[in-house]
Amino acid sequence: MIKDNQKRLNRLHVVIDALVIAAAYTLSWFVFIGSHWFLSGREALPPQIYLGALAVIIPVYLLLYTCFHLFTPKRVQGRRQELANICKANLIGLLLFGLFLYLMRKDPYLRHFSSRVVGSFFVTNIVLETLERNIIRMALRSMRSKGYNQKHVLLIGYSRAAESYIDRVRANPEWGYQIRGILDDHKPWAEDYKGIRVIGKTSDLEEILSLNVLDEIAITLSIREYSGLEAIVAACEKSGVHTKFIPDYNNFIPTRPYTEDLQGLPVINIRHVPLNDLLNATMKRVLDIFGALVALALFSPVMLAAALVIKATSPGPLIFSQERVGLHNRPFKMYKFRSMEVQAPDKEKVQWTTPRDPRVTPVGKIIRRTSIDEMPQLFNVLVGDMSLVGPRPERPLFVERFKEEIPRYMIKHQVRPGMTGWAQVNGYRGDTSITKRIEHDLYYIENWTLGLDFKILFLTFFKGFINKNAY
Repeated sequence: MIKDNQKRLNRLHVVIDALVIAAAYTLSWFVFIGSHWFLSGREALPPQIYLGALAVIIPVYLLLYTCFHLFTPKRVQGRRQELANICKANLIGLLLFGLFLYLMRKDPYLRHFSSRVVGSFFVTNIVLETLERNIIRMALRSMRSKGYNQKHVLLIGYSRAAESYIDRVRANPEWGYQIRGILDDHKPWAEDYKGIRVIGKTSDLEEILSLNVLDEIAITLSIREYSGLEAIVAACEKSGVHTKFIPDYNNFIPTRPYTEDLQGLPVINIRHVPLNDLLNATMKRVLDIFGALVALALFSPVMLAAALVIKATSPGPLIFSQERVGLHNRPFKMYKFRSMEVQAPDKEKVQWTTPRDPRVTPVGKIIRRTSIDEMPQLFNVLVGDMSLVGPRPERPLFVERFKEEIPRYMIKHQVRPGMTGWAQVNGYRGDTSITKRIEHDLYYIENWTLGLDFKILFLTFFKGFINKNAY
């Protein structure tokens, strides 16, 4: 049974982590103190002072690792999340270490404790812990892909959720899940999906549980069968087998929902939008204002040159404004350098630019292809109509059309539109697939972080300015 293996593995993991902590600290001590390479007189404390600190450091750090869920099973745990938790735990450990030394600064020994050892331990421990955990992860996944250390799972309910779960388990043998079968009241016995068979009805559950051969139950009932959910959960809880619930709503809630607690009542939000959080929205707005001011200062010579050339080569206004749909479906005027001949408003509203479009001026072709025509939108960013990064805004006429043709199109208006975005740096700009653009926009909306914004801005500088699809 995997339960016993997991307990042994967790105990072994704690021991290995303790050894890694000791190794990282000892290495830091040796480099700066024990080797005498960087030793100064005031740091020449007896080795027992430095190494004796491990008696406190190891249990404190193991407790921090427990608090940050670093001893949870690694079957489907993300590496990035684990690295983030390692950094958080070590940062708190560093702060506690520093606080202790500050409080003990009057002690004749501890006041000379080397800060270089502490700083080096912080960095070395993160590196060694990350390396150790990746080695363990690779070893476990190799074992599981070969059929060892398997977790035996029973599915209750044949549904779209069950099929999706089976698909993912089959595609990832390194997870080590062994699906023993499905219990369902409507499918005939022995019917199967990709080799996983229906082995009985839900009324057989208690008899199967009594055999004590399962590690986990996955409830994958179809929505029409949720009336029996309470009895199934009660039977699983009575047996003590770990149970998880996989809801069958993927077809009509095809995004990543999240749950919040409303005084003990779990509430499922259909879509997680990080920028709905006030702190996140404030940080992004500060970045927008600062970034727009810096960009205006940097690119003002380019903008001035573009303005002079446009004015000298084509009659008409310098700036072209066009109504676009922005945050919360509100219209706003988006600014560009004019790249076309002046045309009647009724024609401009309904026509997209086409290859070799005669309306585009010779200068316009250059500024459109190099994205210089977009630079006046920095003023849109300053007034709050747009952001540096976000889904590109569209004209009202096309919004009305796309919202009927493309599912979830209107979700993009839950955040401010941007000068550049995840879709654009992935090549979906100009005359490219609207559906693909929306997929990338939704990914950005649901996975927003400041780090993702910086990544998009970085990529924009290297591959976002030149638009091969601009006409």
